Amino acid sequence: MSWLDSICAIEELEDAEFCSSLVRRMELASQETELPPIRFSTPTFKDYASTELKGCGKNSFPAFSITAGACALDCDHCQAKILAPMLPATSPEMLDSKVRKLIALQNLQGFLLSGGSNRRNEIRYQRFYPVIEKLKHDYPFLKIAIHTALTDEAGAKSMEAAGVDTAMMDVIGASETIREVYHLDRPVEDFETTLSALCSTKMEVTPHIVIGLHYGRLLGEMNALDIVSRNAVSALVLVVVMPFYARPGTFQTPSTDDVGEIFLQARARLPSKQVLLGCARPPGMHKRVTDAYAVMAGIDGIAFPADGTVAVANAIGRSYSQEHACCSIKLGRNPTQMVSAS
Repeated sequence: MSWLDSICAIEELEDAEFCSSLVRRMELASQETELPPIRFSTPTFKDYASTELKGCGKNSFPAFSITAGACALDCDHCQAKILAPMLPATSPEMLDSKVRKLIALQNLQGFLLSGGSNRRNEIRYQRFYPVIEKLKHDYPFLKIAIHTALTDEAGAKSMEAAGVDTAMMDVIGASETIREVYHLDRPVEDFETTLSALCSTKMEVTPHIVIGLHYGRLLGEMNALDIVSRNAVSALVLVVVMPFYARPGTFQTPSTDDVGEIFLQARARLPSKQVLLGCARPPGMHKRVTDAYAVMAGIDGIAFPADGTVAVANAIGRSYSQEHACCSIKLGRNPTQMVSAS
C-alpha cells in the first residue's frame, strides 16, 4: 500500500487533502535514506491535549519573557501576541525567584528565556546573565534556552559565559520581509552574521525559519535554508506563520503543500542535522496535514503534534518517543520510552 493510501485511511485525516506527487517524492526519498525515529515534544508553553499523547505537568519547562508582553518592533506577523502566554520576569530578581520556586515545587528541568525586541531587533539580556550563571552553578542539571534576536560575537560570548545551553534566532532570507513585516532597517547579512557568531561558541545553536513569513507567501525561505546550511548549527526549527496573530487582513495562510515542500527541501539540504517542527503553525486540519507532511518528509521532531500524527508515524514505519521539553533543547535525561511503529 502506498503512503498516500495509508495516511488517507487514518480516521483523523480522512477529510484531508494531500498533494499526491509531493507524498510520492517523500516516499521515494525515504527509500534512499532510512527515516530516523521521531521525537514528539510537549513542553508547558501552553495547554496540550491529544488523542494519542499525554501532556506534561505544568511548568516543567516554561518560557519567561523579560519584557512581559512588550515589544518595540510590533511585527506584522506577531504583534507581540506570542509573548502573552510566557511568564513575566521583568527583573533579574523576579527570574531568580520564579525559577527557584518552580525547581522546589514542580521539578523544573529547564526554561526558555525570551522577550520583546528593541527597534534594532535586539533583546537586552545583559543584566540577567549573573542570575543565569548563579542558577547554573546551584542547579547544574538545569537546561536554559534563549531567544537571542540579533547580536554580535561579544553578545554571543556573553550568553555562553553565563551558561546558556541553547541559542535560538529567526533567520530571514528576504530583505523585503525584514523591511515590510519586521519594520526593521537591517540587511539579510546581519542575520547570517548573528548565526555565525552564535555558532562560534560552544552553545547548541538552533535557528528558526518561519515558513510564509512574507504575508503567507514563500519568499526567502530557500535563501534562509542556504544560510543555515553554511553554518555549524546543532539543529533547525521550522515553524509556520499563523495569521491568527497577525494584523487583520494582512496575512493569508500558507498552503500545506508549500509547507511540505519546505520540509522536503530542509531535509535534503541538512541531511546530517536535526530538523524540527516547532510550536507555531495554523490549527485545525491545516495542522494535521502539516504534521503528516513533517513525519513523511523525515523531520526529526514535532512540538505539540496534532491528532493523527502518531498514526502517520505508525503507518510509514517510524518509531517515536515523547519529550516534555522545548523541541530545541535536550534535557539530558531519558525521554518517554521509545515506541516502535506498529
